[in-house]
Formats: sequence, structure tokens, C-alpha cells
Amino acid sequence: MNMSCDSCGMPIDGGEYCAYCTDENGVLQSFDERFERMVAWQEKQSPTAPRVQIEIETLAYMATMPAWRHHPRVVDAQL
Repeated sequence: MNMSCDSCGMPIDGGEYCAYCTDENGVLQSFDERFERMVAWQEKQSPTAPRVQIEIETLAYMATMPAWRHHPRVVDAQL
């Protein structure tokens, strides 16, 4: 059964989270760590985009992910 990571949406074979979103013990990384890594990845994809725009887009994307949709930073960004 093919599933998606509840943190980033990456396809996974099982479990809640992919290897990129967890620490060495399989525990979900903190919001701040995941946010910064997701922003950094997006900056590589769109190197000319302003960081503020990337942060807004990242928070909007994280709002669609079960692991983060109720996190205060994500909720505040949607207001």
C-alpha cells in the first residue's frame, strides 16, 4: 500500500512519516526544523523567489499536512 508522509506529503510505503521528516529514532522533527528544511528545499527550487514569499507558501502547504495543520504558526498564518 502506497501512502504519503503526514508531514511533507512524500510517498512512503508505510508509517506516518518519511525518513526526511524524522530523527534517527523515527520521531517527527520539531516544527521549526521541518519548516526551515522545507523552506531551504523550496529556495533551491526557486532561487530568485523572495524568502518571505517562500515562507508564506511553505506555511500554506504545511496547513494541508495532517502533522502540522493545527500547529499555532500554521493556524496564525491562515488568519
